[in-house]
Amino acid sequence: MIMRTDAQQGVILNVVVGIVGAALGGWLISPLVGVPSINQDSFSIGAMLVSLGGAIVLLAIVNLFRRGSVR
Repeated sequence: MIMRTDAQQGVILNVVVGIVGAALGGWLISPLVGVPSINQDSFSIGAMLVSLGGAIVLLAIVNLFRRGSVR
């Protein structure tokens, strides 16, 4: 919904890319900002925002390769 890619990529691809992006965001961004990630069984607002950011970035990258532009 945030990236507006539901119709172009399909629900399944959006869910898979979102989950992978959230995992990568937790793995890469969490140590930089000092917030425990959801991957470490620590649920907090900071961990949720880090995962959301990772999912948005990866969805933008996938959208860039599929369409040639980021919305």
